[in-house]
Amino acid sequence: MTYIGQPVKRVDGRDKVTGKAKYAAEFNVPDLTYGYVISGTIAKGKITRIDSSKALALPGVLTVFTHENRPHTAWFDMSYKDQDAPPGSPFRPLHDAKIKYSGQPVALVVAETFELARYAASLVEVSYDEETHETDLEAHLSEGREPSIGMATLIKPLPPKPRGDADAAMAQAPVSIKAHHVHGPQHHNPMEMFGTTVVYEGEKKGKPYFTIYDKTQGAPNSQLYVKQIFGLSLDQVRVISPYVGGGFGSGLRPQYQLFLAVMAAKELKRSVRVTLTRQQMFTFGHRPQTVQDVELGAAADGTITALKHGAIAATSQFEDYTEVVVNWSGMLYDVPDATLEYKLKSLDLYSPLDMRAPGGVTGDHAIETAMDALAYELNMDPVELRLKNYSEKDWTEDDKPFSSKELRECFRQGAERFGWASRNPEPRATKRGDVLVGWGMATGIWDASRMFARAEALLTVNGKLRVSSATADIGTGTYTIMTQIAADTMGMPIEDVIFRLGDTDMPMAPIQGGSWTASTVGSAVKQVCEDLKKTLFKLARKSSQSPFHNADFKEVIFRNGQMALRENPSIAMSLTDIVSLNGGRAVSETSTSMPNPLELKKYSRHTHSAAFVEVEVDEDLGTVTVTRAVSAIAAGKILNPRTARSQIIGGMVWGISHALQEDSKMDHRYGRFMNHNLAEYHMPVCADIHDLDVIFVEEHDEIVNPLGAKGIGEIGLVAMPAAIANAVFHATGKRIYDLPITIDRVLY
Repeated sequence: MTYIGQPVKRVDGRDKVTGKAKYAAEFNVPDLTYGYVISGTIAKGKITRIDSSKALALPGVLTVFTHENRPHTAWFDMSYKDQDAPPGSPFRPLHDAKIKYSGQPVALVVAETFELARYAASLVEVSYDEETHETDLEAHLSEGREPSIGMATLIKPLPPKPRGDADAAMAQAPVSIKAHHVHGPQHHNPMEMFGTTVVYEGEKKGKPYFTIYDKTQGAPNSQLYVKQIFGLSLDQVRVISPYVGGGFGSGLRPQYQLFLAVMAAKELKRSVRVTLTRQQMFTFGHRPQTVQDVELGAAADGTITALKHGAIAATSQFEDYTEVVVNWSGMLYDVPDATLEYKLKSLDLYSPLDMRAPGGVTGDHAIETAMDALAYELNMDPVELRLKNYSEKDWTEDDKPFSSKELRECFRQGAERFGWASRNPEPRATKRGDVLVGWGMATGIWDASRMFARAEALLTVNGKLRVSSATADIGTGTYTIMTQIAADTMGMPIEDVIFRLGDTDMPMAPIQGGSWTASTVGSAVKQVCEDLKKTLFKLARKSSQSPFHNADFKEVIFRNGQMALRENPSIAMSLTDIVSLNGGRAVSETSTSMPNPLELKKYSRHTHSAAFVEVEVDEDLGTVTVTRAVSAIAAGKILNPRTARSQIIGGMVWGISHALQEDSKMDHRYGRFMNHNLAEYHMPVCADIHDLDVIFVEEHDEIVNPLGAKGIGEIGLVAMPAAIANAVFHATGKRIYDLPITIDRVLY
């Protein structure tokens, strides 16, 4: 009975397709009121007047919250740091009259119905004293500065110190290339928009209690946020988020609808629901605009001797959001003389926010298109160039060896599946009918992280296993793989195992992001099941009549819902019979799992990939179509090939979107994102997606975690945009450095 490594169907699939699964704004609550957010219309300045009289005159409108009348119970003087907060001072909704960015919430209308609240919001009049704003990063590239140092840099390390003398080595290199890249901002746009339903549970001894259904990638993070901001105790706040309709990083931080809903419920002593519109989904968090410069110098045989990779990114005026952008170049290529540099420029925008493969997809595109350009300068196959400069250690982390790295095999298997050997290296040499055909490839890399987590396992008297942890499932398959891990560890039929998540009444788990949930929560689930087995063993051997009375734990195995002697499996007890020895009570354990800090210091832990892409380019129309792509992934033990493939395919689709379509267009005259809807914010539809293939390369890693698994949420995306850009060059002979590669950039 082995479930790990098997393509088990999603255990939550039926609930999702039948509508049984409830999302944050779908829970039925009696006596519910509705809040509607009014968004500011300027990018910088202050509010001079808010007139709510017309809205308040409508029957059924309860109140209009503004900075002038917001409750003083909120801890506005406290700089609370959530689990994903960068250095700085977090945004405080309705704090004062100052406007810090366009779309900032300036008021909340609360009414008996949603329709009434929305209509009343249209009657609220807001006047401003507008100030000159700055939102154009490219106009301020000379003003880049070093990022602030904070707790976030533990997860997002800043670039290492320069290695050797990159300028001198570059000057001496017989072959060199330079590239300048501009990556525009992007917005997450998950299907489920942000919403919070706050249930006012009444008061006990003068203390209010709340049950909160929140769209979040970490219920404990939202709970801690509410506790700190409103001065409540943890037992006054329960946050529940069993299902999330996509996140991509947008739910890592508590968003302002959570604050506004709790504030209103606390003040009105009523249950309140606040949901954001699609336009308002563009008013918080985004992948930051980033400008990069890359230089590579090489010997005639392809050995890279010099590397310079610099980036400057936009952040807000109140926080220093950072990403790991340039470090990946040093992880991929062991260059003796290298300088990696990362700077920020504060603008009148909301703080950027982690977005799938934050920094990784940005930096990888720059270095991997530079590698492709260098390969053409050297008249060398792009795969051969990468193998020539293959890194066996991570010099950005003090020359640590990799815990495992099967990237060579990714190159080999990916190239073979794609048919790379038959590539004609000459640009513009291949046509299919009236369109140009191009092939491109790129390397991908992402962290293989593991965090702290707790889990509970409870075996009931009727032999059912209930495992829980307060993690999230944003569509990655967490419900399913945790069920597999628990069933495998306990040796039980999977139909007897239920995994629950998304509730702060459950054991603590971190936010779901960074591709660390499988290794983090999975390790906790495995640990708690191992501990439960030991507890069951102790119960089974208590009686002198027990066949296990004189046995040692190492001498037993758990399989088929039984505990048996390893050397004589016929001597066995069912788990149900063992639980019955506990006086008719269930048997439970709660365990903690965390990485070994000594191992963290010894190894660099990453997933790797190789992406191969074919494109067709219509020279007359300037359209680019990705006709087929292969991604070869080295990610340790694959826990579930079905859900894993789904993750990689999703990443590949996003790679196509990232390379060819997605772009949040800012009008700097107004400091506002103008295409704030799904009609004008372009993403792929089914007709844009063709033949996508995934290879999971066998990789054994006993260091990353007890499961040997690495996260795969990001690695499917990282290499795709660079591979597409390289394929476009091969097709057209035109190197397009900026993203997205739109029609105008192809034609002109």
